Amino acid sequence: MPPTPPPSVDLDLRLVRYFVAVAEHRHFGRAADALRIAQPSLSRQVRRLEQQVGARLLDRTPRGTRLTEAGEAFLPRAQALLRAAAEAAAHARSAGESDVLTVGYTLGIIVTPAVRELRHRRPDADVRAVHLKWNESRDALLDHRVDAAVTRQPLRTQGLEVTRLYDEPRVLVVPLDHRLAGKEGVTLDDLGDEPMPVVRDAAWNAYWRIDPRPDGRPAPDGPVVEELEDKFEVIADGRAVAIVPLPRTHALRPDLTTVPLEDVGPTPVLLVTRAGDRRRLVTEFRRTARALLTGPA
Repeated sequence: MPPTPPPSVDLDLRLVRYFVAVAEHRHFGRAADALRIAQPSLSRQVRRLEQQVGARLLDRTPRGTRLTEAGEAFLPRAQALLRAAAEAAAHARSAGESDVLTVGYTLGIIVTPAVRELRHRRPDADVRAVHLKWNESRDALLDHRVDAAVTRQPLRTQGLEVTRLYDEPRVLVVPLDHRLAGKEGVTLDDLGDEPMPVVRDAAWNAYWRIDPRPDGRPAPDGPVVEELEDKFEVIADGRAVAIVPLPRTHALRPDLTTVPLEDVGPTPVLLVTRAGDRRRLVTEFRRTARALLTGPA
C-alpha cells in the first residue's frame, strides 16, 4: 500500500508572520510594537497558530519569551514559508512588469535625490521610500518588502547584487564628560578597556566593535542592546562607548559627542537589490542611485 499522506493543515500566513516576529524579538511587547498591534491581540493570534499547528511554540519567561523545542523546529520553516509567499506574489507582479518600486534606507542615509529623480523620469510609476532597521535590509529584500535598499556593512550578500555608492567615516561616540571627549583624534589603543554595547548579531559585533582588535584582543563587552536609542542611553549614562558612522542627517543627543578615529577605516554605503532582478524600474533606480547618491559634500 502507498504511504498515507500527512493530514493537510491550513496555516494562516498572517498568524505565521506574528509568530516569526515574536520569535525574532524574543518579546511579545517589542513584537507587538513592530507589528503595530495590541499585545493582548498578538498573544491571542499566536495561540490560534499553536492550535492550528498542534503544538506549543513559545514560552513566556521573566526575561522575555523563548522558543519551545517545537518552536525551534517550526521557526526556520515558518520564515521560509513567508519568503515563498512573498516571492510568489512578487513573481506574479513582475510577470506584468510592476510599476511600483519600494526603496528601503537605514538610519542617517538619504535616498531622496534618487527617488525624486526617478519619479520625475517615470511619472507613471509609484516610487516609494521606507525606513528599515539597521539589520533589516537583507530580509526586507528577500521577503520582497522592498525592491532596493541603501544600507551599510555588515551585510550577507548571498542572493543579492551589491553596488558601493560612497564611504562614511566611522567615529567614536562618548558622553560629554568622558576622558576622550574633545580630543582631535583617538586610536583603538586609546580606548583601553572601554566596554562597547553588544547586539544579538555576531557579524555586527565583529564589524562595529572591531572585535577582535588588530592585536587579537577581544573588544570589552558592554550592555546588550536592541535598538539604537538603547545604545545611546547606555553611552550617555557612562556604561559604554561605541563606534558609529559620522552623524550627518540626524543630531546626536545633547549629552553625547563624537571623536574622530584615526586607525579605523570608513564604512561603505551600499545599494543592494535582489540578484537577477532586471525589471526596468530596478535597473533605472540603480543607474540613478549611482549618479546621485554620492555622499555628503
